Amino acid sequence: MNQESFKRKLSAILSADAVGYSRLMGDDDEATVRTLTLYRTAISDLVQQFRGRVVDNPGDNILAEFTSVVDAVNCSVEIQRELAERNAELHENRRMLFRIGVNLGDVIEEDGRIYGDGVNIAARVESLAEPEGICLSGRVYDQVANRLGLEYENLGKHHVKNISVPIRVYRVLSYPGAAAHRVVKAKENTQKSWRKTIVTAAAAILLVVASGLIWQFQFREPPFEPASEEDMKFSLPEKPSIAVLPFDNMSGDDKQDYLSDGFTEDLITSIAKIPRIFVISRQSSFTYKDNPVNVKTVAEDLGVRYVLEGSIQKSGDQIRVNVQLVDALTGHHQWSERYDRKFEDLFKLKDEIIFKVATELAVELTEGERARALSRYTDNLEVWSTQLLATKTLKRHKKDSNNRSRELYTKVLSLDPEYLPALYGLAWTYFMDARHGWSNSRKKSIDQAVESANKALAIDDTYWGAHAMLCTIHLLKREFNQAEEYLQKAQIHAPSTTDFHSMRAFQLNYLGKPHEAIKHFQEAMRLSPFYPPWYLYHLGLAYHLTGQHEKAIETLKKAVERTPNDIYPHPRLAMIYSDLGRMQEAKKQAAEVLRVNPEFTVEGWAKANPFKDPAIVEHRKELLRKAGLPD
Repeated sequence: MNQESFKRKLSAILSADAVGYSRLMGDDDEATVRTLTLYRTAISDLVQQFRGRVVDNPGDNILAEFTSVVDAVNCSVEIQRELAERNAELHENRRMLFRIGVNLGDVIEEDGRIYGDGVNIAARVESLAEPEGICLSGRVYDQVANRLGLEYENLGKHHVKNISVPIRVYRVLSYPGAAAHRVVKAKENTQKSWRKTIVTAAAAILLVVASGLIWQFQFREPPFEPASEEDMKFSLPEKPSIAVLPFDNMSGDDKQDYLSDGFTEDLITSIAKIPRIFVISRQSSFTYKDNPVNVKTVAEDLGVRYVLEGSIQKSGDQIRVNVQLVDALTGHHQWSERYDRKFEDLFKLKDEIIFKVATELAVELTEGERARALSRYTDNLEVWSTQLLATKTLKRHKKDSNNRSRELYTKVLSLDPEYLPALYGLAWTYFMDARHGWSNSRKKSIDQAVESANKALAIDDTYWGAHAMLCTIHLLKREFNQAEEYLQKAQIHAPSTTDFHSMRAFQLNYLGKPHEAIKHFQEAMRLSPFYPPWYLYHLGLAYHLTGQHEKAIETLKKAVERTPNDIYPHPRLAMIYSDLGRMQEAKKQAAEVLRVNPEFTVEGWAKANPFKDPAIVEHRKELLRKAGLPD
């Protein structure tokens, strides 16, 4: 089609997208499709009611076009009100929340579809909205700012993908009852003139009601359902307990996620260094990332009293951080603050927040605790931010991402050769190569991991991560005395984090101390209630090694439920059943082993499991053979 055949026009574009759609599909795909179908119909009906048309609805996205900006914004508000009512009838985990973005721009129409920057900007503005929220481009705001009785928050200018000029973005601020008022105002435009007086009077009454609602909900703290200790899945610790939720990235660029994630991780790590505060691990806190949750749910899921949440927005050399601390048992906002600072002051800002959290939790820091909590390995923001990106890349656990993370760690060390987290991360990349066979020489990869860890210890011999890394490497090399030496050193210097407890438990199993391993796994699971399945693999092993066969079976069955196609639980179940003489069940598990890995051998298993006591290895090899697994 040539250029002359395109139809160009100015349109108001509404883009709506479901939040957490993949998670909902993973939990129950049929129920999710039913809900999405109902919600699409409801949105389409409202779009038509406000004189618009649905242009496209691929996947969980809906794109609509309006000739009037006022209609588009009013429709957005009504959509969120309608969906909120529908979601209230669903279980919290099954609610489908939408983000909405509205833009006014030039579009090209072809065969009923619309294209162009106007559509792209609407989609980018939508991505900046919160779940159940609405964001407007600057052009839309300029048209409706004084016409709809809404309030707005200026989110500043944002650089968005494939758009060369920064876009002004505004968030729609709302309050209960306002949506109904705006619907009346929207419908008023189509009423016949003989009803004008009646509608005007009704609008005046609604304005009075809305004014009361503004006072009720904007100037008074909104109602909040407190958490209940009786409903908590874990008993509250004796010391103050807190979960730090992932800070929202409000920068308008998904590539900036590592900044908000890294800031959150730094807060968690620093607070964990204060022994009189119980803090939930990053692993569990980050399960709530990008998912709509309330403080009550978080507190009851994790067994904590306090929840810290916030957002971070970077624009040029400026940064804005919003943060609030909530007492889940009372429902009170213990403390909240908004910080507007230079990006270069980010570390100082983190220190301020840590001090404030400790004060609000009535924990007076000693000089030593203050020094540990505020300790950091660099004041160079480029070093810090590149390290964050490297660590995020490493966690993908793929060969390509492992190589990319090594490049990033190497870049960090070119800027600061003594940056300990980068030396530790670099050691992990070499260890992963050796563990998964991603390099040509396993021995060379192990030697490089050892070299990097030793460099870290030469700079600071209290760096627990390097001690733990060397312990694991010596285990793999069957150098058990050296492994135990590094294990003890790691224990002396490590904070009470889930990473420390889980790694120590893993190592203790192979060093012949399964009773201690159980205690550390239990501590790791309390610090991280949403722990990874490998905790169950090794906890089941510890129970078996201590003769607690039924607990071992129960634990490993939980692992199978979570990861049915992962091989690790099945050989261990086969061994336990063989040990108990339950051969039919043992052979069934052996069949599962070969289903998942047809090349499994008993000798291969023995090489991968570095038990210090050779008698344990021989006994367990015999149990696997009894179950029917090949040598």
